[in-house]
Amino acid sequence: MKIKNILVLCTGNSCRSQIAEGWLKYYSGENANIYSAGIETHGVNPKAVLIMKEAGIDISHHTSNHINEYKEIEFDYVITVCDHAKENCPYFPSNAIRFHQNFSDPAKATGNDKEILNEFRAVREEIRKYCEKFVKENIKME
Repeated sequence: MKIKNILVLCTGNSCRSQIAEGWLKYYSGENANIYSAGIETHGVNPKAVLIMKEAGIDISHHTSNHINEYKEIEFDYVITVCDHAKENCPYFPSNAIRFHQNFSDPAKATGNDKEILNEFRAVREEIRKYCEKFVKENIKME
């Protein structure tokens, strides 16, 4: 069985794509190679690391990567998680199947620290549900 290569793409590879990478790795286990990248790199958002840790997923070792770093990898699936990335995603010379799901950007949340973290948690849950469904429908599990 060929292990699927999956790329999660968003603007800065800071929050949403990092959270999705964590969930996709969690749900797919050893049955897929998961990568995330941005069309820019903004560094991994510490609040994304914090709220994923609350859910039992450690993404503290993740790095913010530019899409050009993965040009040599033949992806089976490319998932864009924000409209900006979908509209500005460079052409990939591959047969990757593309998916798109726009999630709100928790880094743009306003309010006090508690309110901002609650927005991060809400987006984490939306992404978790999407990733769980994506793996069930697209990744053959052993």
